[in-house]
Amino acid sequence: MLPKFDVLTDEQIDKIHKNSLKILQEIGVEFSYDPAIEVFKKHGQRVEGHRVFLDPDFVENMVEKAPAQFTLHARNPKHNLICGGKNIMYMPGYGAPFVYDADGGKRDATMEDYNNFVKLAGASKNLHMTGGTVVEPSDVEDEIRHLKMAYSHIINSDKCFMGSSSGYEHARDCIELTAVLHGGLDVIKEKPALICLVNSVTPLKYDDRMLGGLMAYAEAGQPMVIASLVMAGSTGPATLAGAMSLQNAEVLAGITLTQCINPGTPVVYGSTSAVTDMSTGSLSIGNPENALFTSASAQFARFYGVPCRGGGGLTDAKTVDAQAGYESMMVLFAASTTGVNFVLHTAGILQYYMAMSYEKFMVDDEIAGMVLRYLKGFDTDSDEKMAYDVIETVGPGGHFLTQKHTRKNFKTEFFRPALSDRQSFDGWSKDSLDTNQRAKLKWQEVLASYTPPELDPAIKEKVEAFIEKRSKELLK
Repeated sequence: MLPKFDVLTDEQIDKIHKNSLKILQEIGVEFSYDPAIEVFKKHGQRVEGHRVFLDPDFVENMVEKAPAQFTLHARNPKHNLICGGKNIMYMPGYGAPFVYDADGGKRDATMEDYNNFVKLAGASKNLHMTGGTVVEPSDVEDEIRHLKMAYSHIINSDKCFMGSSSGYEHARDCIELTAVLHGGLDVIKEKPALICLVNSVTPLKYDDRMLGGLMAYAEAGQPMVIASLVMAGSTGPATLAGAMSLQNAEVLAGITLTQCINPGTPVVYGSTSAVTDMSTGSLSIGNPENALFTSASAQFARFYGVPCRGGGGLTDAKTVDAQAGYESMMVLFAASTTGVNFVLHTAGILQYYMAMSYEKFMVDDEIAGMVLRYLKGFDTDSDEKMAYDVIETVGPGGHFLTQKHTRKNFKTEFFRPALSDRQSFDGWSKDSLDTNQRAKLKWQEVLASYTPPELDPAIKEKVEAFIEKRSKELLK
C-alpha cells in the first residue's frame, strides 16, 4: 500500500482539536435520550437538562480507550476484515430512498432492489462488504424493515455487513440475529461480527433513535461508525476550519459516550461533511471541499488512534454521465490515498445520497478496482519484477509481446477493466454503446449469473425462526 498523505499541518491539527474541545466544554452537546444523560452524570460530567458539557481531559482519556484497529468477522472467515491501519474496506451506498433507472426514470426503492444491490456487492471483487441500508425499501413496513434488510445480507452473501442503528430495539434485534448466525452473543462479543452507523444531528445534537442504537451496540461490544455530516454554510460554519471543528466535536462526543458505556468498544471516526450549494440551499457532495473534509478526517482519526470512515463514489449528478464519473473518482481517490479505512458509499450513489443507480454501481465498481490497483503501487521485491533479464533478451528495438515474462506477469500487474471500452474506434463503432448502456448490460449479466453462497440449513432455520417471531411481535 502506498504511503498516505496529509492535508493538515501539525499546527492546524492542534488548533482544530483545541477548538473542538472548547466547543464541547463551553457550548456542549445535546443528547435527547435519558439513558445517555445518566451515563454522563455517573461519569461526573456537567449536565443541564439534555445538554452535556464535556471536560477536555475526560474526552481525551475516553477516546484513548478505543482500539486502533479491530477485526470484523464474516460468516465465511476468508471475508474477515481488519478495520484500521493501512487497510481499506469498500462497500455500497447507504440509505437512498430512490432508484434512478438508465432511461432517466425515478422511482421508490423496493426490497427487490435491496436484494439486487446486496447480490451485486456480494459478486464484486472490489467491494469488501455488502454494506448496510443499501436503499430504503418502501414496500416493507417500517416496524420489520430492519429484519428484512439483515436477512438479505445473511442469505445473499457471506461477506461482512452492517446492522440497524434505528433505536435500541431494532439495534438489539440485529445484534441477536447476528449472534444466531455466529453462535451466540458471547461469541460475537469476543469476535465482533456486526457494525452500524450512528449519525449526529448537526449542529451539536444526538437524537434518541441514534443514541438507543449506540448504547445497544456498545453494550454488546459491537463496532460502530460515529459520524457527523456538517453542511458548511447551513448546518455548520462556512469556513472549512470551523466546520471541521464542529464535526470533530460531535464525533468526539459520540466516541466518548461509547467508551463510557463499554471501554474498548471498537469505533470508527466518521465524516460525511460537505458544503451547502448556496444557489440552491441543497447539500453538495461531489466537490473538492468534501474531498478535503474526508482527507482531514482520516488525519484526525490517526491523531486519535482510531480507524476512519469517509468518502466514496460521491456525486451530485442525477445520471451516469461525465459529472458522475469525475466527481466520484475525485472523492473516492482522496479517501483512498489519505488513509480512510471504512469507505461507505463506494458504489451506486447519485444526487447527494438521495438515489442509487444500478448503472452507477457498475461504474463505481470499476473505479474502485482502478483505485485499488493504484494503491498497490510498485513491486520491486524480486529480480522477476525488476525484469533486467528480459530487457537484456529483447534488447534495443525489440518488443516484449511474445516473451514468457510478459505472459507470466501482465495479469497480476495490469488492471483489467470489466466495463471500460479500450477498443479502437472501428471496433467500438460496431455497437456504439456508451458507458451507461454497457453498465446496464453488465449489472443484468452479473445478477443473472450470481449464485449466493450456501448457508448452513440449521442456521438458516434458526435465523428465519428469529425473524418470524420478532416480526409477529413488532406487527401486533
